[in-house]
Amino acid sequence: MSDAHRTALTYRSELWRAVSAGILESAGATFLLLIAVRWFESGAWAKALVAAGGSLGLILAPLVVTRVAALGWPVAQSASRLAMFGAVCFLVMALLPFLPVYVLGSVLAMTASSAAIPLLTQIYQENYPAWQRGKLFSRAFMIRIATAAVFSDLAGRALSAHLSYYRWLLLVFAAAFAAAAFCLARVPSRPLEVLSGTHPFRALRYARDDRVFRITLVSWMFLGFATLMMLPLRVEYLANPEHGVTLNGHPLTAADIALLIGVIPNLARLLVNPVWGWLFDRMNFFVLRITLNLGFALGAISFFVGGTMPWLVLAAVLFGLANSGADLAWSLWVTKFAPPGRVADYMSVHTFFTGVRGVAAPLVAFHLIAGLPLHLVGWICAGLILIGTVLLVPEIKAGKGARKAAALVEEVSE
Repeated sequence: MSDAHRTALTYRSELWRAVSAGILESAGATFLLLIAVRWFESGAWAKALVAAGGSLGLILAPLVVTRVAALGWPVAQSASRLAMFGAVCFLVMALLPFLPVYVLGSVLAMTASSAAIPLLTQIYQENYPAWQRGKLFSRAFMIRIATAAVFSDLAGRALSAHLSYYRWLLLVFAAAFAAAAFCLARVPSRPLEVLSGTHPFRALRYARDDRVFRITLVSWMFLGFATLMMLPLRVEYLANPEHGVTLNGHPLTAADIALLIGVIPNLARLLVNPVWGWLFDRMNFFVLRITLNLGFALGAISFFVGGTMPWLVLAAVLFGLANSGADLAWSLWVTKFAPPGRVADYMSVHTFFTGVRGVAAPLVAFHLIAGLPLHLVGWICAGLILIGTVLLVPEIKAGKGARKAAALVEEVSE
């Protein structure tokens, strides 16, 4: 199969999979936690586990990559099997509406979704040419964002009318996982190479041996911990009447919450996503990352410190603008720094540390707000983001030596 044909087939499959990904994104970002708060009236531990569910998959990513390599399975087929497992989890959750089943199913389904991320990055490395990787990724991501926005609005309205409809929502999530599995099964891919042993966490040594990689991971730990604290707290802040957020004197409905957390941010993401794709292919990565960090810091301050509806809307827009570029940077940055054959390994290390903070951050967040006002927690998040940003400033020179996603190659070829 020619490189051009592999690229075209992957791109078409990714366009279709983006619809499923948008629906599942709304599950992890809004609805799983919203259901836990409003329907099950869960305690802090249950809410933290639901919020941290996907992070377990990120922690297990190095193990998944190692096992996929050892078994000799094609990368896309392995990701497809993980998606089918997620579909089964949501189906069981819909059939057995009990809190323990709901929490465990949420954790396992989101684990399956996030554990596949290094495999997807390897697919992009293999099947998308470097000079247009950001552009192709961002085009598919636009469909994902639009789907997440539309679905968030529709699902929010449905739950506002009848909260018991959440079981039908779980069935939709199961169908989305199954559709994603079908799309991934059609993507051409190769088995991963086994070059450095079979220890499940062997790839962690790259964080020790590669200085730029190590510094970037440390910076991302500060940024990521802050943003992963903010994500579940946004739902908690808006959904729990104890925090006093109202609209016209009444508690926010599920539709209002979906608007602020799902619809407005995703519309902002949709507008600027092509711009971030273009910048990723051409811009110094560390300058790009610093710019995004500042957007997240302003969003944290606006959301938790402002408190009124205009501030919440502004925060939603800022979060969407920053998150649009962060999605792309988080998913593809290792393709600029990792050796081509080690992209999945580097990405598994990146996702591992993302998972560590993703498990810890919601636990810290929900226990912090038990003793601190939310606006103070917002300032703490902004401070952590600024620390991570400062760490990246000396690395801007290193960004000039990254493998260019050569906008220049495109221009030379023309």
